[in-house]
This record gives sequence, structure tokens and C-alpha cells, in this order.
Amino acid sequence: MSASPQDLHLYEEYLLLALRDDTGTPETGVSLGFGLSGALLADLLLLERVEVEQEGKKSFLKLIDMAPTGDSLLDDCMVKVQTAKRRAQLTTWVQRFASISKLKHRAAASLCDRGVLKLEESRFLLLFTREVYPEVDGRVEKEILARLKKAIFTQTREITPRTLVLVSLANSTGMLRANFDKKKLKERKARIEKIVSGEAVGEAAQKAVQAAVQAATMAAIMPAIMTTTVIASS
Repeated sequence: MSASPQDLHLYEEYLLLALRDDTGTPETGVSLGFGLSGALLADLLLLERVEVEQEGKKSFLKLIDMAPTGDSLLDDCMVKVQTAKRRAQLTTWVQRFASISKLKHRAAASLCDRGVLKLEESRFLLLFTREVYPEVDGRVEKEILARLKKAIFTQTREITPRTLVLVSLANSTGMLRANFDKKKLKERKARIEKIVSGEAVGEAAQKAVQAAVQAATMAAIMPAIMTTTVIASS
């Protein structure tokens, strides 16, 4: 079954950008778990299954709709929020979603089913094998990149909420630099900032979109937070 970007969730789009096309392994320096986690949270926010409640400087995640999304990974994330013993802040949920068992493999599963990726076993360090996901059909990723290119390198205001959040997530996690020329991106720094702030897209910067951008930002800073926590507690 073929796929198009319109069929994909943010976390699937992020995974396609994060994996090398030929080897199916993550791009150098990519924190895949936290990036996927931020994308999952952003998906749930854009689908209006959860919302963020601000209390001072704290951002708490609240479940507002348990209607199935049709995606088992997203539905499992909702169950985790629903069954949590107490409410938790956005940073906590970024960490919890990143810790989902076999997250990368679950995120890749539907893309494999639709012929975008394929599952292979790759040997490393001579003795070990690992599951990797090289690209089979590059048309889907090319369409995603074309969408990002139009948003960043033109002055268009026709930017969907999902594209806005994907720009934010890809920018904050280094995925833009992995997919576009660094010098050209630097020249468009002001444009990227306008997109992320919602200034370039006007009404698209609604509450759910702003919260999704916040989740994307949290995903980017979580590795640094985790490192700081470990150092402070050692």
C-alpha cells in the first residue's frame, strides 16, 4: 500500500528525516528517541486529544479526548496519560514517551507496511546485529522536504499547522541542517524564527499549535536536561 505525506503523522515524517536513506540508521548526532517523543506529543496536541495547562512557569499535560486516533502508537501514548497516577509536566511526558519500548521500531512499522521503508538486519562490530530501516520509496520524503523548502526558502504564508510544527521540530533537533545546506539555512534564520513563532502564518499559530511547538522545543533540550541531572546527582 502506497503512502503520501498527507497520510502520515508528524512522528513518521520526523523518522523519515532522521534516518539515512541508504543505511536506515539515524543521522549523526540525532537524539531519535526524544525527537520522536516530541513529535508524538505534537501529534496528540494537533489532534486535540491532549492540551497543555500553564500554571506559572509549569506546563502540565491534560487528556481531553480519548477517541481513538487510528494509530496504535498514538493511542498507547494516550492510555499512558489516562492511566498516570498523577498529572505530570510536559518535560516528564517527553521523557516517558521517549522511553516507550521499541519506539523506533514501532514508529517505522507502518512505513514498512506501506512500502516506504523496509526492515533489514545489519551487522556491526562484527559480532552484533541490529534492525535498520533503509528507504524503499523516496517520493514521500521528497514531498516532505519540498514542503519544508517552500516554507523556509520562500515568503509563502500558506503553511499548515503540521508544517509549522515540523519546521520547529526539525530546526530544534538539528534535522534541518542534516537535510539542507547549512549556509542557506543561516541566511534564512529570521524566516525560520518567524515560522516557529507563528508570525509568518498568522492564524495557524493557535493554542494547540503553540503547545505542539513547545513540545518540539522540549524534545530538543531534553538530552541536555538529562545530562545536567546526571551530573548534578553524581
